[in-house]
Amino acid sequence: METKRQRQVAELVRRNFGPILQQQGSYIYGDAFVTVTHAKLTPDMGMAKIYVSVYNTENKQAVVLNLQEHLPLLKSELSRRIRKHVRRIPSIEIYLDDTLDEIDRVDRLFDNLHSNKQMGKSED
Repeated sequence: METKRQRQVAELVRRNFGPILQQQGSYIYGDAFVTVTHAKLTPDMGMAKIYVSVYNTENKQAVVLNLQEHLPLLKSELSRRIRKHVRRIPSIEIYLDDTLDEIDRVDRLFDNLHSNKQMGKSED
């Protein structure tokens, strides 16, 4: 269970990491659109897991790998922004959040079932 302080620092990381990606992102991963969806901190607040959604590209994992290659630059930018709010700057790990992709895939499956009249009887 997350403590209140973990949630506060995670939100601070999430809010400050987004603008960093806006400023530095085009140099790192090109034309892809990357948004920070969620951040989680470990109980000792030494590690921040940042989840990102990637749009406007087919190879999403390559964008995440490019971000991971540039972690020192991204961490220094994050450190510059949040150093007055936390005692220790957490390490960063970046993960791909594919929740929206899964929602889209399930919607397409339901649409396909509807169009093939395989959904059963509807009670209209």
